[in-house]
Amino acid sequence: MPIYNYECMNKQGELITGEISAETTAIAAERLRASGYAVLELVEYKEKKKSSFLSNEKKVKLSDITLFSRQLAAMLSAGIPVTRALFTLSRQAENPTLRNALETISKNVEGGMGLADAFSAFPDIFSKLYVSMLKAGEIGGNLENTLLRLSDQLQKEKQVKDNIKSATSYPKMIGIFTVVIFVAMLVFMVPTFQGFIPESAEIPGMTQFIFNVSESVRTRWYIWIGVIGVITASIVLFFKSKTGHDLWENVKLKLPILGPIMLKSVIARFTRTLSTLLEGGIPVVQALESAGPTSGSDVLAETVKLATKRIEEGKTIASTLEESEVFPPMVTHMIAVGEESGTLPSLLDKLAEFYEEEVDVTTKSLQSLIQPVLLIFIGVLVGGMLVALYLPMFTSVTSSSY
Repeated sequence: MPIYNYECMNKQGELITGEISAETTAIAAERLRASGYAVLELVEYKEKKKSSFLSNEKKVKLSDITLFSRQLAAMLSAGIPVTRALFTLSRQAENPTLRNALETISKNVEGGMGLADAFSAFPDIFSKLYVSMLKAGEIGGNLENTLLRLSDQLQKEKQVKDNIKSATSYPKMIGIFTVVIFVAMLVFMVPTFQGFIPESAEIPGMTQFIFNVSESVRTRWYIWIGVIGVITASIVLFFKSKTGHDLWENVKLKLPILGPIMLKSVIARFTRTLSTLLEGGIPVVQALESAGPTSGSDVLAETVKLATKRIEEGKTIASTLEESEVFPPMVTHMIAVGEESGTLPSLLDKLAEFYEEEVDVTTKSLQSLIQPVLLIFIGVLVGGMLVALYLPMFTSVTSSSY
């Protein structure tokens, strides 16, 4: 997203300079005017692009934002002014990208810009949910509690992501190990076995196939690397395209084994986010509009988007979500009870905890199941290759004994 350097005058007639991130110059100017500034100059900041390899810019992790939110809440509850707190935290932030963003936010807030508006200038770091909650906290005068709720939300989200990552990391590692072992056998072991086989020996079709692949890998390795590179790049580019992205979004929740885990994770994130927004005083429609896109699923986000239109017409949340095939009956029933009893935020929290626990238990069970299955697969692969290599020798010895 483009960054603009601005020079403005506030209501006190003071000259203010700083940076703001926005999609276009018009949007940047509108945000500055909404903060009470008279825009004098607004120029897009352009820097020479560095490759990600050489760039010093580090991605801001969820753990960085969680820690910052807790620290800011603690400083505000201790009576430290928000500008002083932001300046102090910008100096002690370890992540350079976050540190630069906080320095700019601190300057903008000190110059008179609203806190939520200052944070909204960095959408790559602070999500729409984060900014909406800050705005609600500013209006309601309970910014410290809002920041604590946000940090809890981010912490829970990180736990769910870590659980899924840990469940998939082992199969990835085993897969890489299997490929390395298989290639090493083709390059080093197969030629050695081939030298021990008499020329007169009858070579079975499977063994001959392994010999051909081994020779091809050793003599035409550059072709193999090129083909694998092209196939990998094509797959990556396809899934980065709109067609590939839409296809993946429509399929991923229906996949066997992994689909239910991803669905539970998506529902946990949606219900947790919606609960946090409603507890922060955000109106229902606005809360749903913010919670849908943060769920991590385009299918669920589109379902929620359609639901908001029906809610504006007077329908209940539960009845609109029940019409979709995305949400399980348990979710819609719990939401219905929450709407009737006026305890929707707390029941959404319970739903989130239930599905987070389900994701945790399922991923651990899957991990314990995958381990022996992968080991058996590797054993069958390596054993099958060894049998194919030894078979000509056994055939030769057997035929010579008669």
